[in-house]
Amino acid sequence: MKLGLTIGYSGAHLRLPVERIKRAEELGYDSVWTAESYGSDAMTPLAYLAAVTRRIRLGTGVIQLAARTAANAAMCAGTIDALAGGNRVVVGLGVSGPQIVEGWYGEPWGKPYYRLRDYVTIMRKIFRREEPVAHSGREICLPYRGPGSSGLGKPLRSILHMSAEIPIFLGSENEAAVKLCAELCDGWLP
Repeated sequence: MKLGLTIGYSGAHLRLPVERIKRAEELGYDSVWTAESYGSDAMTPLAYLAAVTRRIRLGTGVIQLAARTAANAAMCAGTIDALAGGNRVVVGLGVSGPQIVEGWYGEPWGKPYYRLRDYVTIMRKIFRREEPVAHSGREICLPYRGPGSSGLGKPLRSILHMSAEIPIFLGSENEAAVKLCAELCDGWLP
């Protein structure tokens, strides 16, 4: 059995339990998980933990799709994984809810099922670096060609040679999302 330590997201004041995390690593814990809502983010603590740990896997449980583009999420995960020495980051994704998506991020709720499908597909393309990323999804298109587009965007490939198979987990209990998780993702965070 693999054990993980969830540290969640911060309240009014950010307090990262570094000594507890180091002790969990000493005891053989497999992973440590951060989260985000509408305050502290989940990625920044992992970058810090990459510097003060050696082996424990670093997971987001979960980052919200509306908080960053799929390209930015892939860049953050790839950068942290590189800083951590490789093969340590697990990206947990979640769609959040309309209250936070529209109330905090100012983004339309839209079609989260399709956005999640597009998001995971784009992240995988970025991690694998097989070709410049082009994607025509129902919710996300790269390059962007919608209203306000200059028309100058072009498919790009990540400059960073990151781990090609950074695991992507999905945090959801919605039946359709769990089925999508089984199809596209490497793990589930109930």
